[in-house]
Amino acid sequence: MTAQPDRPAVTGLVPPVTVGEAVRSDPVVRYSAAILCGIVVIASLDLAQVFFAPVFLSVVVGTIFGLPMERLSRLGVPSWLSAGGMVIVFIALILTAGAAFVVPLSDWLDKLPLIWSRLQAQLVSWQGFFSSVASLQEDLRSAMGQKGGMQVSVDDNSAVESVFYFAPAFMAQVVLFLASLYFFLLTRPHLRRAALQLSPDSEGRRCIVTAFRTIEARLSTYLISISVINAGLGVAVALTMWLLDVPSPLLWGMLAGVLNYVVYLGPAIMVLVMGGIGLATGYTAVEILTPPLAYLVLNLIEAQFVTPTVLGRTMTLNPFAVFLAIAFWIWLWGPIGGFIAVPLLLIAVSVLEIINNTAQSEEPGRSEPELEPGASH
Repeated sequence: MTAQPDRPAVTGLVPPVTVGEAVRSDPVVRYSAAILCGIVVIASLDLAQVFFAPVFLSVVVGTIFGLPMERLSRLGVPSWLSAGGMVIVFIALILTAGAAFVVPLSDWLDKLPLIWSRLQAQLVSWQGFFSSVASLQEDLRSAMGQKGGMQVSVDDNSAVESVFYFAPAFMAQVVLFLASLYFFLLTRPHLRRAALQLSPDSEGRRCIVTAFRTIEARLSTYLISISVINAGLGVAVALTMWLLDVPSPLLWGMLAGVLNYVVYLGPAIMVLVMGGIGLATGYTAVEILTPPLAYLVLNLIEAQFVTPTVLGRTMTLNPFAVFLAIAFWIWLWGPIGGFIAVPLLLIAVSVLEIINNTAQSEEPGRSEPELEPGASH
């Protein structure tokens, strides 16, 4: 009887799995971790809105001044001087626009009671329709066993108290925005060099350089092009309102240009404003509807023909993605979010395109299969 060789004993122990390996191997864990991280990021952005909103806005606005900063740097102008000059120019533009808005808006604010009374007069003809809707609503409530009536809650806080409450926070955001804008313009080259040091290999550094150039070029092109388009729209609206003999045509042109920065929502607000202007100045249905319809025609030409022609296909974004981005950022940060929604979406799309192009370039080339004898294309 021969001796059997010794066999290693099977212990049945499984080597320990680290958290990183578990996340990479299990798609459910990976997606759950990504969702939790997204929720944490959104909650952090919401809670720290006073800090993050001005900083994000300064980065978007600072991108416009990036090209002039580079030209001034080539001319030998110190970076601190050029950055301070750009901030002063931006402040001057805002103050000039604000001064142009204040006087005409104050006059139209005094006309709000007149607009409201005209609106009530126009709604008199709809009284029968509203009465039918109200009676139908009461019948439905009676059928469902619900009690009618409307509950009204009155807020004891006055407008003066609200102003004194929000004024310090608003001024702090303005100061933070201007300081962030200055330091962003001052340290743009340092930020780029710091990002390059994060990658140890030349391929990674090349990808980072490409990302910076692509994002800055696209964002600058988008913001400058949109600013020119909005200025043209404002001029067209002002001339149209002047031809229609609408009071303060320059005010409505400037307001149309500013509101057009917020895609979808801005033009909708402008239509309501022009509807109020029609109520204040018109006496017939045609006179009332002419200002909002004229603005709608101009906005349709701008949105469907001018903007796609100027920006081209490379800058075209999915309308549904644009709508979701605007809705999300307005819900998160209000008017500031509405302004930066499209630029941030453009940055995200650019980053994804660069990552996709880099991944495709790293794949080995595939040779075409050889054709069998007698086969042809």
